Amino acid sequence: MVACPRFMIAGTGSGVGKTSLTLGLVAALKRRGLAVQTFKVGPDFLDPTWLAMASGRPCYNLDGWMCGEAYVRRLFSEKCRDADIAIIEGVMGLFDGADPATSEGSSAEIARWLATPVLLTVNAHGVARTLAATVAGFCSFEPDVQIAGIIANQTGSDRHAEWLTAALQAADLPPLAGAVPRNSLPRLPSRHLGLVTAGGETCTPQLLLELADQVERSLQLDTLLGLAAAAPEMQRAPIVRPDRSPSSVRIGVAEDAAFHFYYPDNLEALEAHGAELMRFSPLTDSALPPDLDGIYLGGGYPEAHAAQLAANVQMLAALRSFTASGRPLYAECGGLMYLSSGIELLDGSRHAMAGILPFWTRMLPKRKALGYVEVTQAQATLLGAAGQTLRGHEFHYSELIEEPVATEARPYLVRKRRVAQTIQDGYQQGNLLASYLHLQFAAHPECAAAFVQTCRRLP
Repeated sequence: MVACPRFMIAGTGSGVGKTSLTLGLVAALKRRGLAVQTFKVGPDFLDPTWLAMASGRPCYNLDGWMCGEAYVRRLFSEKCRDADIAIIEGVMGLFDGADPATSEGSSAEIARWLATPVLLTVNAHGVARTLAATVAGFCSFEPDVQIAGIIANQTGSDRHAEWLTAALQAADLPPLAGAVPRNSLPRLPSRHLGLVTAGGETCTPQLLLELADQVERSLQLDTLLGLAAAAPEMQRAPIVRPDRSPSSVRIGVAEDAAFHFYYPDNLEALEAHGAELMRFSPLTDSALPPDLDGIYLGGGYPEAHAAQLAANVQMLAALRSFTASGRPLYAECGGLMYLSSGIELLDGSRHAMAGILPFWTRMLPKRKALGYVEVTQAQATLLGAAGQTLRGHEFHYSELIEEPVATEARPYLVRKRRVAQTIQDGYQQGNLLASYLHLQFAAHPECAAAFVQTCRRLP
């Protein structure tokens, strides 16, 4: 058994301040000298970049639908082993997830699996006793989810906070653990459905300091630490890592402002099977790292940097040469766009990319796809044998155009949530595998092993 102080910052819905409050809590606890391990519920790539910068440690996604209970438990246990406290940021509303009729994929599911106290964040603007009615509904909806305290955001005054406290007490509900004055939290920059990626220009030390100061003023930190310490002990369930092969494989990983959507445990799974990860920048590097056996091109914002990517003709030529050599290259979403003939932006301008894939991509003013996907491999790929099933998600504002792709080049049979039929998707030619799908393969170590082994087999 292992004692891991922990709590989850959840919300009654999106937009109630979960991320700002979580960042402030992490920053405040870190400056008290605590090692804070952060997690994010769901498939999101953006919030974890902020949580990682605030904590100084990688942030890991806990996704019940993509990974299942056993893997979520093992990942949480492994990453908390040297932390003083774990903080989990929820997704959407507490009970929102992959299914409208169950808790599958929700923050509530993760809180239940990990026996984690929940701090429920509520927008308290314009309400008093009604807050108690809202909280009562959340507490009774799934009673096995422990709501341990309430954070009232957007409060109007000290008197308002006193009324909220009294309303909760009178209804015998979890206590008010904090009252955050209206518009007191610094605004975080956003893009599409969430934050922009954290970086030196966005997640600044000054911003984290302001968030930490406001949290210190508004929340009862000592009370929250007590709630976290009261969380029950958990069965230690470390992830079993294979013995690393003495003959390391070098896999290049694109990482810069244009490409940075990776699940840290996906990368760690590759390392666990003998890969040495070599970071490179398609934006600024003129050549690939030397002696690569494979490449992983993740997602990101290639459209925001299309002109600079197109101008780096040396890197584009290096990728074409690498692919022509037959060595493995795996690309997801933004990586697929980079390997295409080019990107057409909203203003109609076109920027030539690597030209390895036989189609263009075009940006759209509205979202093209968002949701979970389940993939069954119709043929063997870099990620394993035919019949291998993986889960992941899809989120993009672009589409393929000028697309003469033969059916036999489509390696995936994809089933989307709330869609009955299965569609063929992805693109495979030789040891090149690309699609719009972000796959979580760390929960299936045989997939990481297959990728590394394919790299190892080639001269």
